Amino acid sequence: MSIKQKNNPLHGITLEKAIIRLVEHYDWEGLAQRISINCFKSNPSIKSSLKFLRKTQWAREKVESLYISTFKNK
Repeated sequence: MSIKQKNNPLHGITLEKAIIRLVEHYDWEGLAQRISINCFKSNPSIKSSLKFLRKTQWAREKVESLYISTFKNK
């Protein structure tokens, strides 16, 4: 295991797992309040969110940051 991955809080967490866990914790409405993007507001689904977040780096970074701040000590 490289040092970079050893210190990466998202190591082993896929984007899909992160979204699922955030939705379980906040639900879609709560997630949309924290990260204001349409894939969380209008007909949200895991599939549509993954499609958008894989193409949009700034939005993915916001999701990853929220995941880390929410679950870093759990």
